[in-house]
Amino acid sequence: MNWELLQVAFWLIAGIVSFYFSLGTARVWTSIAVGFFLILVGEVIPRAMPFLPWADLPQVEAMGLIIGTISIMVMTHGFQEYYVFSKTLEIEGKKSTVYLGTLAVIAASLAFILINPVPDSATLELIKIVSLTNWVFLSLINIDMIRKIYLNIKDSPISKGFLAFIAIFVFIFLWKGAALYIRIYELDTLRGTYPFRYNLSFMVSHAGNVLASLSVGGTFLYLARLLR
Repeated sequence: MNWELLQVAFWLIAGIVSFYFSLGTARVWTSIAVGFFLILVGEVIPRAMPFLPWADLPQVEAMGLIIGTISIMVMTHGFQEYYVFSKTLEIEGKKSTVYLGTLAVIAASLAFILINPVPDSATLELIKIVSLTNWVFLSLINIDMIRKIYLNIKDSPISKGFLAFIAIFVFIFLWKGAALYIRIYELDTLRGTYPFRYNLSFMVSHAGNVLASLSVGGTFLYLARLLR
C-alpha cells in the first residue's frame, strides 16, 4: 500500500474542509480549523510529493516540520480559547487576526531558516524529534482540554463533535508517538535487528495518520452541518 499517496489524498480533503469551515463559522472556531489546515501544508505535502523540484531541499523539509509544529500550537491555542468561551461565552479578536498572526509566525520562521546555514541531516533530525515531541505532548494536553470542553457543553447539539476531536487526537498521538519511537531508537536503521518493533511502529504511525485525516474531515463536515 502506498501510504504517502493515501495520506496526501485524505489530508487534502481534510485540509480543504477545515479551511472552508474556518471561513464560514464563528471566530471561536478559527484557530482550531486553521491549525488542522496547516497539517496539510506543513506535514504532508513536502514529504509526500517528492516529484516537485523543490521538495528535496533541506530548507523545505525544515520549514515543513516547523509549520507542522505551528499547526499543533495554533489548534491548541484554539481549544484553549474554546474552553474559555465554553465557560464565559466571550471571545476576543477577529478572524483576520488569526490568519495574519499565523502567516506572520510562518514568515518569521521562514526568515529564520533562510538567514541561517543550510540545515544538514543532523539538524533536520533534531528538528524532527523536537516537532514530534511537541505533537505527542500537546496531543495529550488537547485530549484533556477537549474533555473539559465536552463536560461544559455536553447538553449542546455539537458536544459529540468534541468527542470526535478527542478521537482525532488519540489518532494523532498514535501517529506522532509511533514516529517518535522510531526516531528515538533509530528503528529505521535497525529494522533488520528489530523487525517486529519497526513494522508495528510503522503501521501504527501510518494508520494513525490516515485515521486522523479521515476523522478531521468527517468531524468538520458534521459540525458544519450542525452550525449552519
